[in-house]
Amino acid sequence: MTMQAIRGAAITFKADPFRHDWTEAVNHIPDALITIEDGVIVAVGPAAEGLATLGADVPVTHYPDAIICPGFIDAHVHYPQVQMIGAFGEQLLEWLEKYTFVAEQDFADAGHAETVAGVFLRELLRAGTTTAAVYCTVHPHSVDAFFAESSRFNTRMIAGKVMMDRNAPEALRDTVESGYHDSKALIEKWHGKGRQLYCITPRFAPSSSEAQLEAAGRLWREHPGTYVQSHLCENLGEVAWVRELFPERSSYIDVYDHAGLTGPRAIFGHAVHMDEEDFACCHRTGSALAHCPTSNLFLGSGLFKMFEAKRADRPVHVALGTDVGGGTSLSQLQSLNEAYKVAKLGGGTLTPAQGLYLATRGGAEALRLDDRIGSIEPGYEADLIVLDLKATPLMQFRQAYCRDLMETLFVLMTLGDDRAIRATYIAGAPVYDREREQQFIYPER
Repeated sequence: MTMQAIRGAAITFKADPFRHDWTEAVNHIPDALITIEDGVIVAVGPAAEGLATLGADVPVTHYPDAIICPGFIDAHVHYPQVQMIGAFGEQLLEWLEKYTFVAEQDFADAGHAETVAGVFLRELLRAGTTTAAVYCTVHPHSVDAFFAESSRFNTRMIAGKVMMDRNAPEALRDTVESGYHDSKALIEKWHGKGRQLYCITPRFAPSSSEAQLEAAGRLWREHPGTYVQSHLCENLGEVAWVRELFPERSSYIDVYDHAGLTGPRAIFGHAVHMDEEDFACCHRTGSALAHCPTSNLFLGSGLFKMFEAKRADRPVHVALGTDVGGGTSLSQLQSLNEAYKVAKLGGGTLTPAQGLYLATRGGAEALRLDDRIGSIEPGYEADLIVLDLKATPLMQFRQAYCRDLMETLFVLMTLGDDRAIRATYIAGAPVYDREREQQFIYPER
C-alpha cells in the first residue's frame, strides 16, 4: 500500500457548465489536499481538514501559485503525424496525399514506429494530456509500439490500427479480411491489458469500402466495450466525395450508422459541416464528436458549431481533439485558445468553465470513462496535472490583475501552452515534472 498527498488549489466539475451556471458546475477548493492510495484518489477536501487527519509518514507535495485539475483528454489525435506537424499550404484531401500518406509509409519500419511513439507519449505528458483516442497506421506493429509505450507509463489510452482498403497508396491499404483479422488480433492482445483500450479505426468513409465498414461494425458488435473512431464532415470537398461514393446513404453519418458504427464509445473527429439531422443522429445513438479547432483553422476546413451540438433539448457529447499534424499543437490549452475564437466567429462565446470542462470531465463523458477519469473525486484514478499560473513572465504579470477564478482560467487558456504544465501525474505517479532534471520517469509498478 502506497499513500501520498498533493496540496494546492484544485478545480473539478460536478455538472456540465453548458447547462448550468459555472457556480453550480465547478467545484473549486482554494487550498485542497488530495490523498492518493495505490494510484486512486481516496480523499479530497480543504487542506486544513485533511492535514489534521493525515498520517505523519504520508508525504505531501505542495504546489503554490498553481491549480491542480484532472488530466487533459484528447479525443482525436494521430500519433504518426507528429513527424509532419506544421506541413504547409494544403486543404484536407491534398494534404493527406502530399504529407500524411507519405509519412505513414515510414511506419512499415517497426523501429520507426517505436521511436515516434516514444516522442509522442512524452509530448502528450508534457502538454498535460493523460488520456487520448489515438490513430495508429495500417501496420499492426504501429499499434504494438504505441500500446507498449503507453503501458510503460501506465497511461489510460485508447488506440487502434487504421483500416483502409481503397483510395490510399497501395503500401497503406489492407483488405476487408486482413483489416478485420489484424484488428481482432490486436483487440485480443491489448484491449483491457492494464489501462489500454482498443479502438476499431476505419480512417474515414472514403478510404474504406462498404464491405470494410460493415466488417468493422461486425467486429465492434463481437467485442463489447471496445471503441470506434473515424472522421466526419471535416471538409466540403470530402463531404461531396462521400456523397459520390455512397449515393444510397442520406448523409455522411448515415454511412457509419448503416454499417453499425454509431453508438456509445463511437467518436467522430471534426464534424464541422453538420446539419440538424446529423446532430440528431449523434444524440439518438449516443455517438460523440471531437472538436479539433487548431486543425480546422489550419487546414481551412471550417467552424465547428459548438452550441448547436450542445443544444439543451438534444445534447451531443463533445470532446476536444488536437488532431496533429492538421492541428498545430498537442497542448489542449492551445486548443482551447482556438476553440474560443472558433466559437466567437460562429456567433457564440465559449466560457473558461465550458472550455476546461471539455478538456476534462466532458471528454471523459464523451469517451464513457467518466466513472474513473476526468474528475478529482474519491474512487477516481489519480490522473492529475498541475497548472502553473506563473509559467511565463507575461502570465505572471497578467494573473496579478485577475479579479476572479473565471478570469484566472481564461488567461490560462488563452496565454497558456505546454510551459504551463508544472507536473503530470499518472495513477498517482509524477511521470513528468518540468522542474526535475530528469523530466520523464516511468512509474514503478
